[in-house]
Amino acid sequence: MIKSMTGFASLTHDDETATIGVSIKAVNHRFLDVQLRVPPFVAPLEPRIRALLQERISRGRIEVTISVQQRRPPTLEVELNEPFLDALTSALDRARRAGHISGTMTPGDLLRFPQALSIREKPADPSQDEALLQRIEAVIRAAVEDLDAMRTKEGEFLRADLDSRREQLRTLFDQVHAASESGMEGLRTRLEERVKLLRADALADEALIAQEIAKFVGRSDITEEVVRFRGHLEHWKVLSDSPEPCGRKLDFLLQEMNREVNTVASKADGPAVSELIVTLKAELEKMREQVQNVE
Repeated sequence: MIKSMTGFASLTHDDETATIGVSIKAVNHRFLDVQLRVPPFVAPLEPRIRALLQERISRGRIEVTISVQQRRPPTLEVELNEPFLDALTSALDRARRAGHISGTMTPGDLLRFPQALSIREKPADPSQDEALLQRIEAVIRAAVEDLDAMRTKEGEFLRADLDSRREQLRTLFDQVHAASESGMEGLRTRLEERVKLLRADALADEALIAQEIAKFVGRSDITEEVVRFRGHLEHWKVLSDSPEPCGRKLDFLLQEMNREVNTVASKADGPAVSELIVTLKAELEKMREQVQNVE
């Protein structure tokens, strides 16, 4: 199946407890490279996020950004340092009896001693954190679905373009084959004329001449390359129809097709062959550039 490696998805979920934002950006990459930017408390979700992405994406650089703004008011707890206060009270009583101070200690006085009171945010209820993580995971799943839909849609455009170029390759290669056959006829004609001249020489060995002609014509025959090239075109269609990612295999097929074209260029004869070969190689290069976007 042809899917694009590029895509983007962004979702925001808003409820009474938090606003959750998830954005996913996918670009071309040789392998699967997942980059996560998440708040620290979302770290437990990272293995699940990576597994979820690996289920839907085989390669590409995937950047996931998650933001969470919680509306839950902080719950504070105050802890009294009783050993410190007992020691402070004892010291103040001794100072009072000695006449150094007078009066009693008020609650405001406690605030002047950082050691007396500890005020900190109370840990959240674990069940609330788990519920929030579940909502975050649900938003991530929805964003991955949107990303996959976009990559599939772009893949349809890629496939339409590549299928069109594949058919153009077929037409061009058929033209090369026809031009080569025409060139072979011209070659045979020239060789026959040359043979007539050689036969005028009484010392010429006709069997040797015929053998050399057969070798020369055989070296110019591109039937084998034509069969392989057409086979590559059919294999291309099979890969495109398969549900599996096929970008790397298509890239390899293009390399094989380019190799066949180079072989044909060195063997085929005919005035139109060279121009057709140049056009074929240009089309193959355009397809190679497009295939770099295929997953």
